[in-house]
Amino acid sequence: MESSVRSIFVAMQEIIRIQDVYKIYQVGTQEVRALNGVDLGVKKNDYMALMGPSGSGKSTLMNLIGCLDSPTRGSYTLNNQEVSRLSDNDLAEIRNTEIGFVFQTFNLLPRYTAIENVALPLVYAGMSYQDREKRAKEVLTMVGLEDRMSHTPNELSGGQRQRVAVARALVNKPSIILADEPTGNLDSKTSHDIMNLFQEIHDQGNTVILVTHEEDIAAHAHRVVRLRDGKIESDESIVQTA
Repeated sequence: MESSVRSIFVAMQEIIRIQDVYKIYQVGTQEVRALNGVDLGVKKNDYMALMGPSGSGKSTLMNLIGCLDSPTRGSYTLNNQEVSRLSDNDLAEIRNTEIGFVFQTFNLLPRYTAIENVALPLVYAGMSYQDREKRAKEVLTMVGLEDRMSHTPNELSGGQRQRVAVARALVNKPSIILADEPTGNLDSKTSHDIMNLFQEIHDQGNTVILVTHEEDIAAHAHRVVRLRDGKIESDESIVQTA
């Protein structure tokens, strides 16, 4: 009974619960199991790195967590909502409200200023122009770009562009920040600055999930989950030192 109550309490703390998830692709006559029975829980304010070699399933798992794809079978619960069988429209709504994405290639619109890029998700949320501008200014200031708001991407450095991307990910106050190789196109000093920014975001209460193949980047996280052949190979906590 005690064990059962403890399990329920742990489940209530989790923002993500993935249970016995499979993702199977048909390639010609061959069946490819990108995910092969994955179980994973993520608590609110976790800071987790997903790692694994090419073909391990980490990108597939990231796509499922980000509601960019659905499992072939199994259960995915996000904020106590079962999302594994939702329609494309419902998944798009969750992506816009619950998940902030940061990509390796920034994915900024080249003709838009920093503030316009950051405010774009709020257009889809139906927010007024004045409220969009106010919120976009808040998050750009938060990431240290208060003096670059009117600049377009080609007027910004790589690190500044990634900060704009991070601000855009934060603008809707999402439950989860999902970052896919966020330092892959940056030099080592800029990568360090961006990882410090992610730490600040985590310190403010956000749940951060980082997909990376770089051990030194993963070392910034508080938990490292390694995948191999579509299964979780290890799940380790990292003790951070000052």
